[in-house]
Amino acid sequence: MNKLLIAGVVGALSLSGMLASTSALAADATTPAKSTTAKKAVAKRPAPARRLIKRNPAAEAKAAAKVDPIPDGVTKWSCNEGLAFYLKGDMKRDQAVTVNWAKKDYQLPREATTTGADRFHDAASGMDLVVIPTKAMLFSDKDSSRLADECKTDEMAAAGTPAPTQSNALVKNIK
Repeated sequence: MNKLLIAGVVGALSLSGMLASTSALAADATTPAKSTTAKKAVAKRPAPARRLIKRNPAAEAKAAAKVDPIPDGVTKWSCNEGLAFYLKGDMKRDQAVTVNWAKKDYQLPREATTTGADRFHDAASGMDLVVIPTKAMLFSDKDSSRLADECKTDEMAAAGTPAPTQSNALVKNIK
C-alpha cells in the first residue's frame, strides 16, 4: 500500500512540474526578449596578498630583449624542407666546430675518416655532422635519425662551389 501511495505522489508531482514548465515556456514566448547587448557585471578576482614566484621587472625586460642566440661569424647552411643550421669555425683547419641547431649550440670535435669526408661528432649530445664536397648532413645518434639533408651554403647553391672541407683544401694544395 505504501508503494502505491508513493507512486501516486511522484506521479502527481511530475505532472504538476510538467504543466508548470509548459506554462513558463508559453509565457516566455509571448514576452519580448531582453537586449543581447547588455553585459553582465563580472566580479574581478582579488589580487593575491603575496606571490609564490616574485616578478622582477629587470629580469622580464632582459628576457624580452634577448635576440637570436646565433653569434656573429657563422655560416648558414640551408637544407631540404626549409630547415637550416649555423656553423661557426673553419672546417679546413679547426679540430672542433660549433653547430647551432634548434636554438642550441653543439661543440662537435673532428673525427678521422678514411673516405675523405669531414665528420664532426659529439658522443655526449649525439650530434653528427658529415660534410662531403656536394652537401652536408646532420644526424642524431639518440634516435638514429637524419635531422637535415642536402644542406648547402649560399655559395654552394648559387655558384656550385664545393663545400669548404679539409679534403678539398688538401687537393688544392697538391695541384
